[in-house]
Amino acid sequence: MADHKTADTPTAERVYETPPTERPITEAEAARAAKLSANEHIKIASGYLRGTLAEGLLKNATGAISDDDGQLVKFHGMYLQDDRDLRAERTRKKLDKAYSFMIRLRIAGGVVTPKQWLILDEIARTYANGTLRATTRQTFQYHGVIKSNLKRTMAAIDAALLDTIAACGDVNRNVMAATNPAQKGAHEAAYKLAKDISDSLLPKTNAWREIWLDGERVVGGEDASEVEPVYGKTYLPRKFKTIVAVPPSNEVDVYAHDLGFIAILDKKGKVTGWNVTVGGGMGMTHGETDTFPRTADVMLFSEPEYALKVAEAVMTVQRDWGNRNVRKNARLKYTIERYGLKAFRAEVEKRVGRAFQDPKPFTFTGNGDRYGWVAGDDGKHHLTLYVPSGRIKDVEGGPQFLAGLRRIAEVHQGDFRLTGNQNVIIANVPADKKAEIDALVQEYGLTTGAGALRRNSLACVALPTCGLALAESERYLPSLIDELEESLASHGLSDDDITIRMTGCPNGCARPFIAEIGLVGRGPERYNLYLGAAFDGSRLSKLYAEDVTASDIRPKLDPLFAAYAKDRTKGERFGDFVIRAGYVAKTGNGPDFHVQTGAQKAVA
Repeated sequence: MADHKTADTPTAERVYETPPTERPITEAEAARAAKLSANEHIKIASGYLRGTLAEGLLKNATGAISDDDGQLVKFHGMYLQDDRDLRAERTRKKLDKAYSFMIRLRIAGGVVTPKQWLILDEIARTYANGTLRATTRQTFQYHGVIKSNLKRTMAAIDAALLDTIAACGDVNRNVMAATNPAQKGAHEAAYKLAKDISDSLLPKTNAWREIWLDGERVVGGEDASEVEPVYGKTYLPRKFKTIVAVPPSNEVDVYAHDLGFIAILDKKGKVTGWNVTVGGGMGMTHGETDTFPRTADVMLFSEPEYALKVAEAVMTVQRDWGNRNVRKNARLKYTIERYGLKAFRAEVEKRVGRAFQDPKPFTFTGNGDRYGWVAGDDGKHHLTLYVPSGRIKDVEGGPQFLAGLRRIAEVHQGDFRLTGNQNVIIANVPADKKAEIDALVQEYGLTTGAGALRRNSLACVALPTCGLALAESERYLPSLIDELEESLASHGLSDDDITIRMTGCPNGCARPFIAEIGLVGRGPERYNLYLGAAFDGSRLSKLYAEDVTASDIRPKLDPLFAAYAKDRTKGERFGDFVIRAGYVAKTGNGPDFHVQTGAQKAVA
């Protein structure tokens, strides 16, 4: 177990705020409170996420929707975007922006059937931009869906027995689960818990079906006690992300999320309970030190029968204690920083109605995927495919991911599983079907692996569709890895696993702050370079160089690679080496992220 906190006793000099004694924000109070962030008022006035979305869909003069509805539609699993590659040209021609929507699905644990895969594939080719995007949230998202096709797209998703409710917005979002198919019993327990949490904490409003599927409005829909018994009209202060992990693999990045459950296994591999983590999160704002990424604390051990109650209790404490005045400080990680883990745990135990044991020992060895075939302990076989940046598409002269996986779905007898690393597992393949799957993988040029650096890489979408992106990510990282692979090869490091992640902005969707090499967009072709995170995702990185141009990334890293090849100890990871060798300071947690930044000494 590496660098995470389990103690809940604050240091002597640390003074925490006093927690509220009751739920501080009721709907009536919120409506009168001028200091609340603008989003709080939008939620209160929305009629449980309805707003004027239904009316806005009928306005054909623009491909956009109103600003307020743009906030509400996130709860329905969508973001309004535009093609930023076309902005300048369209502005010159005095045209509206090239608006479209990104649609994200809710798929707890990332599991879909072959029949569902075929429907999702058809939606991508019919209504979106011809691609399926596997995300770091273990689900799919579509890009390029225009407003006039939204209802058709949602109806098609509903026909696949899937939905997009709460995939975005100030709610419990898509719940991730461990994907190690070799541990069948533990995986099944992780998936079941993820599915139960997803269903239990789902918003109860009927707005989704009313607006997108022309469902009837529920009588009494304005009664908060009937419509949202857990959330109320104000929902949560900010997004809330939950995951379920099974050691020794941390491929779901448990420390990067608001709430996590780590399986504690007996000698036979059976889940005896769950260590519960709280307070992780990646997002921050450049230049604002009161915002920072944070790794989660391991808070307590829960027996299996209490796990669902613990999940709801953690979320409702955040609902009541979270900062609704300053949105950038509203995540659970800031709540833990304000009130302390000891007080937070006490409140969780109070709401569940019992005290819990302290966390049990466990060990993570890494946060990557297992590529190629893996045999499960039930005799089934599972093939993990490497999908560059999770973009499932047909590449001219290259892998035909969309067509190939469609063909596999037509004959596959098991299921598909998405990973938190943007890859795809063809799961539960009978032994006598392996050869058929292998033949299709070869026919369509699909990849079951890649170079060590590439297979440990993640990138967010960024440009041209994400409105928050300051720099390229998905479109640039592959060529950067080409350069870095040359550098690594020159030092004999081609086969060494090193995690590298890139995002176009500091919101951290690809979790760059827990990568051994993290690159975060500052502006066009400019990035902040972070180093020193733990290989298993348990320790944050530290800012090593600020505002590095794209052309200078390799020159910054090459001397460090050379030093690593020469001076590392046996089994030492790159993130650990740069700290031990004194090139970058070690990050504790939270606010310490911004302390002692920059290169600590020159590379010899």
